[in-house]
Amino acid sequence: MSNDNESLTIPDVLPLLPVRDVVIFPYMILPLFVGRTSSINAVNEALNKDRLMFLASQQDMDQENPSPNSINRVGCVAMIMRMNKLPEDGKIKILVQGLCKAEITEFVQDSPNYVVKIKKLVEPSWEERALEAEALVRNVKAMLEKVISMGKVLSPDILVVLDEIQEPGRLADLVASNLGLKVDESQKILEVVDPIHRLRKVNEALTREVEVLEMQQKIQSQAKDEMSKSQKEYFLREQMRAIRNELGDADSKTEEVEELRAKINNAKMTEDAHRESLKQLKRLENMHADSAEASIIRTYLDWMIDLPWNKASADTLDLKTAKNILDEDHFDLEKIKDRILDHLGVCKLKKTLRGPILCFVGPPGVGKTSLGKSIARTMGRKFVRMSLGGIKDESEIRGHRRTYVGAMPGRIVQSLRSTQTNNPVIMLDEIDKLGMDYRGDPASALLEVLDPEQNNSFRDHYINLPIDLSNVFFICTANMMDTIPGPLRDRMEVISLSGYTMEDKLQIAKRYLLPKQIKENGLEENDVTISDATIRQVIQGYTREAGLRSFEREIAALCRKVARAKADEGAEFKPRSITPKMVQQFLGPIKYLQEPPRDRSEVGVATGLAWTSVGGETLTLESSLVEGKGAIELTGQLGDVMKESARAALSYVKGRSLELGLNKNFFAEHDLHLHIPAGAIPKDGPSAGITIATTLISLLTGIPVNRDVAMTGEVTLLGKVLPIGGVKEKVLAAVRQEVFHVIMPKANEKDLHDLPKHIRSKMDFTFVETMDEVLAAALIRKLPEFPESKRMRRKPAQPPSAVQ
Repeated sequence: MSNDNESLTIPDVLPLLPVRDVVIFPYMILPLFVGRTSSINAVNEALNKDRLMFLASQQDMDQENPSPNSINRVGCVAMIMRMNKLPEDGKIKILVQGLCKAEITEFVQDSPNYVVKIKKLVEPSWEERALEAEALVRNVKAMLEKVISMGKVLSPDILVVLDEIQEPGRLADLVASNLGLKVDESQKILEVVDPIHRLRKVNEALTREVEVLEMQQKIQSQAKDEMSKSQKEYFLREQMRAIRNELGDADSKTEEVEELRAKINNAKMTEDAHRESLKQLKRLENMHADSAEASIIRTYLDWMIDLPWNKASADTLDLKTAKNILDEDHFDLEKIKDRILDHLGVCKLKKTLRGPILCFVGPPGVGKTSLGKSIARTMGRKFVRMSLGGIKDESEIRGHRRTYVGAMPGRIVQSLRSTQTNNPVIMLDEIDKLGMDYRGDPASALLEVLDPEQNNSFRDHYINLPIDLSNVFFICTANMMDTIPGPLRDRMEVISLSGYTMEDKLQIAKRYLLPKQIKENGLEENDVTISDATIRQVIQGYTREAGLRSFEREIAALCRKVARAKADEGAEFKPRSITPKMVQQFLGPIKYLQEPPRDRSEVGVATGLAWTSVGGETLTLESSLVEGKGAIELTGQLGDVMKESARAALSYVKGRSLELGLNKNFFAEHDLHLHIPAGAIPKDGPSAGITIATTLISLLTGIPVNRDVAMTGEVTLLGKVLPIGGVKEKVLAAVRQEVFHVIMPKANEKDLHDLPKHIRSKMDFTFVETMDEVLAAALIRKLPEFPESKRMRRKPAQPPSAVQ
């Protein structure tokens, strides 16, 4: 074939076929797919003549219609050995063999196909450099064998003809055409006319290929022992991606990045958030899709896109509709309803009002959480509840830093995402039960959230950007204020919810609880009737709470009994009317026996009032006197504050011993015992001071304490009465005990405003400032006058006379 090619006459003018991704060398046989119209015309012209054409590679592989300037001048004259037409797409497939190298000297024709004038390139003689040529030939053959031994896949025909070739030019062309070099490298080798120089360039390419293969083997040997499951998956995914690219499938990573970019642009973020999101997206675009950090960035971008940066729900500002909704959902609670309506009224006048921060404080079951839901419904906002009870990690509020897989924003940001609005009603439930440990103090983290001056730029550790919380309506709930830190309590508007009276519970049961339980138990409205007397019996005998939870459970139990009867009787069922006599049959024996009112006034026995986290309670204080050595015994599981209050009351009584007709050694010769029944229940607080003092004075003077009087107040060593808290709860406890005369400090007279009118109307209050006033109202008769009492009674101090 060599001799034939050399003796073949090559015309000076040939049709040109530009090729994209391959360089044709002499003696090279390969198939080509021809699809461009101009290229098909060139092939047809060659077939119509002598089957010869000129092949030259394009400089720009992506150019569909290359210009003369974008076609390399040096190429190869080739003969078309075979041609097949492909019926599917009109393309043709040709098999060509390179004959000799040539150079374009002129473009003769450019339509309908290129025709060029060429000049055959003649290689200079190399026989004078036979020694150098022999050395290069041997070295190239050895290097090629080494490349094959190292795993490089080459055409099997090359091994057959390798030993027969001794000419440096042909060897260079053979190796260059089979080594798989890049197009520009192959073109540079093709353009070298001198065979020795061309073979030297091929030798350099082989040397570089050997180095690459050695490094590849080294990496593979190092990775062989360390390859984990994830690395294997990475290798397989890379192969799958390469296969998809070969099949023409779209790159999924590119699609994902573009989809995220579109979402970021449509999310209406703040300027800082938009800039940070695009920055993180660029990082994601430049890293591998299966890396751990890519997963973290992808999750972060999802959070940034889903946050409601500028999405707000429209407030319902119709005050009449809002009032109807509040009245429909809750009985009484007028103070809270007025506060909500005030806020809506201001919102109607001023559109940019900051969200208030309210704190509902009251016993369990009085409707704090349900009131938050009603507020959200009234305003037309989304509602989300966060339970803070037992939380000890600051990250629950501020979020985790993005330093590890699994990091998440705090619960505030999670709430915004779940509601998809930036102005929801967020209820922070049980804020008085926050904990604290080595992971931080959640209460301190809430200082920024609940501060109207700071929460317009709240910074979550995960998002790490300012988030505006000023439009959020925050509602906190607590059972008591004592455990809430002072700085946090100072940021909230506290509204107290006291317990319900029996009349309140009766109305709530008739309006809300009974219809709700009838519906939930599958009954019709007329299937069951419960009288007011029955409801009162359930309240008194089966519940002892300030709220409504146990009460609702008992109502539900009555409805279940009727529902069971209806299911058993079927069509024969008749509506039931539950009377007081049937309550024990349905609910069992009475759980709480009402402590009977005191049937007589007794010496050393008085009724006190106390506040607990579940409402008010009445306390019966008893005292006794025995011979001894001046000791005082306190029983009934009293707390430290109540013990101190008892000692203060005793010191006050000792200070008045002569006024009470007692001798000097009386307290040294007698022991006092003070007991508060229900010893299993802890009791604490200073408000039992005047009750203890009254009990002791009654015991020492023998004057009974009026059984129809209950009292509360703190006493000092000088006999002054100080104000106390929980007035409403204590008065309601007195009403439940059927005690309608209450003695309390004069400073607490203002607190009666919170009492319902129907309670105030049947109560008799005595407001006192000193123990003398307490004793005058509590004892059934006045203290006797003793001669010593006149001398010992304190006189007001006289002001010093002016100096002349």
